[in-house]
Amino acid sequence: MWTDNTTDKDFLGFDVHANLIKELIKDEKMLPLTIGLFGDWGSGKSSILEALKKDLEKEPKTACLYFNGWVFEGYDDAKAALLETILREFEDERKFGAEIKDDIKKLFKSVNWMRIIGFGIKNVALPATAAFMTGGLSVIPQLVNGLKEAAQNPTDLVDRIKGQDTEGFLKQFVKETDNTDKFDVVRKFRDDFEELLKKSQIDKLVILIDDLDRCLPDRIIDNLEAIKLFLNVKNTAFVIGADPRIVRHAIEYRYKDKIVDTNTENTNDRIVNDYLEKLIQIPYSLPKLSDSEVETYITLLFCENDLASPDDFNGVLEAFKKFREEERYSVFDFAKVKDAVGDASKTEKLEQNVSLIAKLSPIISESLYGNPRQIKRFLNTFMLRKKLATIARIKDFRDDILAKLMILEYAEPKLFEILYNWQISNQGIATQLEKLEEICCNRGEVKSTFADDLKEWNKPKIINWMSSEPLLSKIDLRDYYWISRDKLSSMQSNLLVPPIVKSLMTKLEPEGMPEKLTTKILNEELKVLNENYQLAFFNLLKQRIVTEPDKNRYYEIFTLALKEDFDCKSIYVDALTSAGRKLPPAVIESLKQFTGTHAEFNQFIESKQRGKK
Repeated sequence: MWTDNTTDKDFLGFDVHANLIKELIKDEKMLPLTIGLFGDWGSGKSSILEALKKDLEKEPKTACLYFNGWVFEGYDDAKAALLETILREFEDERKFGAEIKDDIKKLFKSVNWMRIIGFGIKNVALPATAAFMTGGLSVIPQLVNGLKEAAQNPTDLVDRIKGQDTEGFLKQFVKETDNTDKFDVVRKFRDDFEELLKKSQIDKLVILIDDLDRCLPDRIIDNLEAIKLFLNVKNTAFVIGADPRIVRHAIEYRYKDKIVDTNTENTNDRIVNDYLEKLIQIPYSLPKLSDSEVETYITLLFCENDLASPDDFNGVLEAFKKFREEERYSVFDFAKVKDAVGDASKTEKLEQNVSLIAKLSPIISESLYGNPRQIKRFLNTFMLRKKLATIARIKDFRDDILAKLMILEYAEPKLFEILYNWQISNQGIATQLEKLEEICCNRGEVKSTFADDLKEWNKPKIINWMSSEPLLSKIDLRDYYWISRDKLSSMQSNLLVPPIVKSLMTKLEPEGMPEKLTTKILNEELKVLNENYQLAFFNLLKQRIVTEPDKNRYYEIFTLALKEDFDCKSIYVDALTSAGRKLPPAVIESLKQFTGTHAEFNQFIESKQRGKK
């Protein structure tokens, strides 16, 4: 089994990406610089940032700070949280020198002042007053100290805080600056921060920001703007790891009033692109893994798991690094692993796993979109089910059948459930597969030979899956489905919902959104995602109905998605059923528009009407 954590072991040859970014940062003519390290959720961004941090820390006169944007998601002001975290790092005298202490204090006071004039005075004032009156600490200590002097009467104090001139009342206690102009505050902070860097014992400051795409849209923009406005001074470099689709959505969300419903074609994209270019100077996108890279990655994962000696595994890693320097396009396969280990007896356990995965790796790559995290999760589930089969003493169990079925489960959950229903109705033998295997193995006639009841299987990746060994039409599949039964009713219930799906849900949830805008978002942002992400979105939408069955908005989204021909009716029926008696009456009426084309809804309405009698 493998952990889903950031690793310092490079199984993907991703050190080239870290080295490229390091070379950009080392070029002083490029500074100040902001680099966007872009990639899908689980594509390896965090591991590259980890490798980059490790390398940069070896550079003399270079300070490298790591900031996790998600950790500060719940803070009152994301800009201030980022600035304060960076300033705290400068309190380390061994790294930066003792002579900058006063400069740090000055900058901390500036951050506290910016909380007041930038985040919203009453949002800060009331918690601060509460902290003072209860004896607790505040996010703005000097404000509380000022309130102590003014508090002749606690009731009067609260009234003045809530009154019309809250801002004027509170500003008298913040003595750091008499100038309340926001632009001057920004300029002064930049000047003071630049002076701090000059006095420190470093020549270059590099800040790595990770997990930004897990934050809510406003937090993402706050962090990006904090970098551009306050920190982007001489001799600084920022590397931001994020899914670019999430960042684009955050920009659209933050400035929706300015970029929605414009008449000029592509105006929205242009505005988003221009804004993104101002925030990030160099976008660098991680490529999807190729078939050979997927096979190499899986081979090395199994080496890590199956080789008993750490020395043997380290020897394999060294051999892989040398191989990658000479050959970038071939597979680092079992034969090369065997040569690196030397002793054939040490690789017997490994050989079975690697030979199986090597045979299926092109389909794994295609089905999991070359995503390292999804591949690792797939392998963890595979190993867990193998162990379950052993504990349950299932006879004649075959790893290759399990692996092939799991590929279908991950790539096409709906077809996986259809296959389950086929085999369970015929003592484990899915006879319908025989016709499909015949069609798929005879590729010259694929397009013209799929019957209407099998057309859902007419997809290139499923044709590849169907024709790969082992063929399943004569195999009793009951034991394999028995160990996979945790996934049958809610295929993705235990998977972490991808951030882009969460973000899209956040964008669509507000009540009262016009139908035209909802349809636009569904078509332009959901339809362009792959089928797995679409399925994850509709499963998440179903879960929203399960937890809030009386909220009409979720039913509206399903209804509009059906009108736009999204494949979600079976999930919607499950959601409707789960709502039970809490189903709003208006939803039943809205279903009637589909009864002519969707028999499932007709049956559902009839069952509801029978229940009323």
